[in-house]
Amino acid sequence: MKRMFCLWILLVMATATVIGCSSRSAEEVTTVTLSGWQSNPNETRLLEQVLNKFEATHPNIKVKHEVINDQYMDVIKTRLIGDAAPDVFYLDSFESTLLMKYDVLSPLDSYITSNFAAADFESNLLAAFRYKGKIYGLPKDFSTLALFYNKKAFKEVGLTKAPATWDELLAYSKKLTLDTNRDGRIEQYGFGLAPELARQYFMIKAFGGELIDGHGNAAFASPQSLKGLQLVIEQYRKDKSSAQASDVGASSGSEIFGQGKAAMVIEGSWAIPYLKETFPNIDFATAEVPTVGGKKGTIAYTVAYVMNKQTKHKQAAWQLISYLTGSEGMKAWASAGLALPTRKSVVAALGYDKKLLYAPFVAGAAYATIWQAGENLPTIANNFNNQFVSALIGEQSLQQAMKQAQLTANKEIQAAN
Repeated sequence: MKRMFCLWILLVMATATVIGCSSRSAEEVTTVTLSGWQSNPNETRLLEQVLNKFEATHPNIKVKHEVINDQYMDVIKTRLIGDAAPDVFYLDSFESTLLMKYDVLSPLDSYITSNFAAADFESNLLAAFRYKGKIYGLPKDFSTLALFYNKKAFKEVGLTKAPATWDELLAYSKKLTLDTNRDGRIEQYGFGLAPELARQYFMIKAFGGELIDGHGNAAFASPQSLKGLQLVIEQYRKDKSSAQASDVGASSGSEIFGQGKAAMVIEGSWAIPYLKETFPNIDFATAEVPTVGGKKGTIAYTVAYVMNKQTKHKQAAWQLISYLTGSEGMKAWASAGLALPTRKSVVAALGYDKKLLYAPFVAGAAYATIWQAGENLPTIANNFNNQFVSALIGEQSLQQAMKQAQLTANKEIQAAN
């Protein structure tokens, strides 16, 4: 009897210990908020799968994922001011300088060890989130721009390969522009253009132009900058071999190409899954952006995971960031081809540098201009876009338009300071 009583006591104590441990374990679960945007539903589904894998290997961390599609950066900035921002969030290189400058992000250098292999990142992509010697974000993915061309359209006019130079692109565009409607409307343009700074930045730099000066002011109205942009204007107005998406009732470069209303466009790698899903019958290929003035050029767009400086869960936030930007998490995220991995080892492991459609985008990373130009880039881009379209449709000369855009942008920058 005494022996049975002792065994019962031991059983009760063991049970209490298990319950106590479970209770403590439950109490120690940390919830980390992660905010970002959604380009399409597939992106969110894929990220949720990756986050489930993270939680399975980190049982003491739960991730609350929030999608913000409307005015994303305005929401994040407002929450940062109100001390209600997420622990971890997406940050586009376009906006990163402002947040790094105003010290609202937590530097990640102290968390990065040799095992994390930061040198594996494409160097210029990582540099987009470095400020005054400190790393404030780790790039989760990227895309450069490349040329998409319709193989059937090329074959019908006797073209067998992609244009290698901008002169060739202009010549190809004329040949590919087809007027087959009785009312004189063009059925197929040679080239679909996007008249915005985010797509024309490399044309500014093609002949030695610069977007900003050493003080962060707009400087794109120089003769060197105008030389590249003038090629775009003349193709549209003089050759009439290019069209904006809006000219033909499309909403994007990908759509004007998928609809067959433009035989060539310059787009990002995100267009590949979009075209395959939305326009499965189109037979297309990609190539590096044709050289301009004998110089290779493209633009790289990248987004990082960053840590809110005010988070109360820094260690858990770092574990999430390190998983998502580590080899395992990045491989899972980049496997669907929605964007390219920023780690060179993951690019090689997934074979993107060997895949015909993706290889031109990977090659462009080495010489791309990052879509970033200081904290005033949003102001500069807005003024550029308004005036460049005005020049494109002939309301004023390119020189007048860019001079006005630069002047207005710099007035707004000075007023803000």
